[in-house]
Amino acid sequence: MSGPNGDPTISTDDGIINDDDEFGEEEYSAINTMLDQINSYLDDLEERNDALNGKLHELLESNRQARLDFRAQLDAQSTQEEGCTQRERQTTEEESSSPTKDDLNECADSQTSDNSR
Repeated sequence: MSGPNGDPTISTDDGIINDDDEFGEEEYSAINTMLDQINSYLDDLEERNDALNGKLHELLESNRQARLDFRAQLDAQSTQEEGCTQRERQTTEEESSSPTKDDLNECADSQTSDNSR
């Protein structure tokens, strides 16, 4: 007969392997109770882990949305500032290209002197 692990050289008849358990029903019951408690604690830990994982995903999504909103605000402000800057440039260009009062007076004086000749 082979041994417990299939080893052909060890026999249960040799007296090396003793199948007589020294544990009674009380010990097995206590071990089962401990294993049940450990299982219960592990289930509770898994539930807490799942809850934390869900909250983390919610926080990440909220943070992502806040970043997108903030970026949109910055882009809108940047666009408004660019629009104001472009209007200021146009106003400055128009002012520099449009004749001033002195230019109009000079033009009128030169036309008057040309007409008197």
